[in-house]
Amino acid sequence: MVSNPSIGYGAQTIRYADGKTREFYQIGISANTTGMSVYIMGIKDKKHLAEKYGKKIGQASVTGYCVKFRTLGNIDIDTLVDAIRYGIEQTRA
Repeated sequence: MVSNPSIGYGAQTIRYADGKTREFYQIGISANTTGMSVYIMGIKDKKHLAEKYGKKIGQASVTGYCVKFRTLGNIDIDTLVDAIRYGIEQTRA
């Protein structure tokens, strides 16, 4: 898990560079000092979230697997839902 308390949904196996594996959630959410973070794990193209959803989502920081925002009122919920659905579809293949 990430270092701060998280709630996770789904499961996937993460493989590290040294070959070790572990079970991890697919979609996670956690509170942090600046608001909330939604983790969308399993997307291979680490630029995709920021490129496709970054400008449409509102006041949020979007990285390769994380959408960080202060409050739900600052973001477009439909865009966040689309990003989460995309992440789930990527791990079904």
